[in-house]
Amino acid sequence: MSMWECLRLALRALRRNRTRAVLTTLGIVIGVGSVIAMMAIGTGARERIAEQLEQMGTNNIVVRAGSAVRSGVRAGAGTAIRLTTSDAVAISELPQVSAVAPMARQNVQLRYRGTNWATRLEGVTPDYLVVRRWTLASGDFFTDWHVANAAQVCVLGYTVARELFGVTDPLGETVIIGRLPCRVLGVLSEKGASSWGRDQDDILLAPLSMVQRKIRGKPYLHNIVVQTSSREATKQLDLDIRQLLRRRHRIEQGQTGAFRIHNRTEIAEASEQSANVFTWLLGSIAAVSLLVGGIGIMNMMLVSVTERTREIGIRMALGARQRDILAQFLLEAILLSGAGGIFGVAMGVVSASLLARFSGLPVTVTAGAVGIAFVFGLLVGVFFGLHPARRAARLQPVDALRYE
Repeated sequence: MSMWECLRLALRALRRNRTRAVLTTLGIVIGVGSVIAMMAIGTGARERIAEQLEQMGTNNIVVRAGSAVRSGVRAGAGTAIRLTTSDAVAISELPQVSAVAPMARQNVQLRYRGTNWATRLEGVTPDYLVVRRWTLASGDFFTDWHVANAAQVCVLGYTVARELFGVTDPLGETVIIGRLPCRVLGVLSEKGASSWGRDQDDILLAPLSMVQRKIRGKPYLHNIVVQTSSREATKQLDLDIRQLLRRRHRIEQGQTGAFRIHNRTEIAEASEQSANVFTWLLGSIAAVSLLVGGIGIMNMMLVSVTERTREIGIRMALGARQRDILAQFLLEAILLSGAGGIFGVAMGVVSASLLARFSGLPVTVTAGAVGIAFVFGLLVGVFFGLHPARRAARLQPVDALRYE
């Protein structure tokens, strides 16, 4: 018997029991749809994390001064050594360093006419935009000339500009930082909240030298952000920076805690691994419903074999071989799971779209997730349909013809 004939008989058998076939297929539909929707949520979360890490700079190394310990009491950060601008210059001369951004930080109260706003002031250099991968929404950033001359200029974060100026254009206006007037050169583009919930746009940037001399009155840095040429270079650069700082500050080899180095590449890799585990965990949980749908197919096929025992006996008596009977019932299972997979894909895509629209969750449907869910649904149908098909093929013609 040809494969087309087996397919025709399988379709005719399914049409005779449309309601039962539809209800059986429903389990596969729900299973495939659930897998696609859950993997879309996981993929969306992974992409959101990757986007936030990309904004911070995944191939960045952050150097901070450590804390001194005296009689078991740990002092604040920066008490062990003092990071200076000369340290940043020395680090910039290391191989595989593409940019260095020294920073000095201070919490300040901003005033503009009758409005005021408390924010975080960061003294930086022009390379700050490079290492943070930040752009300007309007205006210009200060230059090396402004840094060299401690110019009283600043760039506003998006939140600061909104709170102080509302819909008014702040470019060229003068804000008061404590008692120091500063001219606004530009406004940063909106960056949103960080992965730990802090508003990244609630910030004020000014030339590093101006903050050190006229705001803080201290020449020290809070941290130095170093951008490498590639992710692979960060581990070696981490070691080079440690050796450089130990040599410059005369730190003994066994002494620890003088400074801290945070490698964001390791954070990015750990976050990506966690997001991947989360995605596959959601998909695995949803796949349980696929197994339930497969059990439904097996149950329906076993009932069908029992009901059609005499039909099987007649076909075998007329010359049908075991492989013909096996092919027919296996095709029925494949048709059920295939149809369920197609409708399940549609259900999953629609469900993911509705989740993204009404819940605000980051949802991304990928071709890989759709393919995996559909193929897995098809394999489930084949696996659970194989036992009933083999049972039908192994019936003896005499026993099948006598079956009542």
